[in-house]
Amino acid sequence: MRIGRARPHHRWLDDGQRTRAMVWIMAIMLFLTVLAGALGFGMAGAGRSLERQLAGRLTVQLIEADAARRDANTRALVERIRAIPGVKQVVEVDRARLAELLRPWLGDAGLDAELPMPAMIDVDLTSGDPALIARVRQTALAVSPAARVDQHAQWLSPVAGFIATLTWAAAGLVLLMATATAAVVLLAARAGLDTHRDTIAVLHMLGSTDTQVARLFQRRIALDTLVGGIIGTVAALGAVWLLGRQSAGLGSELLGNVALAEADWVLLALVPFAFALLAMGAARVAVLRTLGRTL
Repeated sequence: MRIGRARPHHRWLDDGQRTRAMVWIMAIMLFLTVLAGALGFGMAGAGRSLERQLAGRLTVQLIEADAARRDANTRALVERIRAIPGVKQVVEVDRARLAELLRPWLGDAGLDAELPMPAMIDVDLTSGDPALIARVRQTALAVSPAARVDQHAQWLSPVAGFIATLTWAAAGLVLLMATATAAVVLLAARAGLDTHRDTIAVLHMLGSTDTQVARLFQRRIALDTLVGGIIGTVAALGAVWLLGRQSAGLGSELLGNVALAEADWVLLALVPFAFALLAMGAARVAVLRTLGRTL
């Protein structure tokens, strides 16, 4: 008997075309929401990875016109920096590599003119401790007053700032889509009340309370949101997976870091369920308020 009573309730709340429209609207909204969430998670992960990679990376430049003195200072500096506790690796950049970097600006003729090139030393530290960086800088200046120490984190700080901006923008989009979902649910609930006003009045005369009527609406709207949300989420996760494979094939170190962790995939998969709960709560509030004012 309980099943027999439930079916008519679902039938008079299910308007066919309206229900299908609600499902597809939610699918589109969840598709955009999951894409925004994936962008936020990916950018946040890339920012953390970039910070870890660059925090302890330095480049020491020795500018010396005398090639013999430059080479001697370079060898001495490599040995002194390598002896500092907290230094993982010290590597002098190959001169042929430097020549290739300068070729677009100087051309072959400029390189053949035996212009003095600075010596460059890449230094990897165990951490980005300012005291450790200061010690490396003091050691370099002690060997050559013309030495210059550059932090990779300072070079790419605009990139890190842009990544942080994208992360916050993605979070804002997710909140905006959640707000829009609640607004759509409110409109759908009010439209349903207007459509079934006479039926609701009959239910009231038979003894149904506002809470029982609201439960019917919130169940129907939550189901539509969940079905549409699952469709949109599956499509969005598939798109994210394809984009991830393409970015991994580019060979870019920065784009390769824009990847989702396992926890990110799980959280994105839970988005339709969270939106279904949001829709259920919004529908309940809308129906109870409207019934309290009009019926």
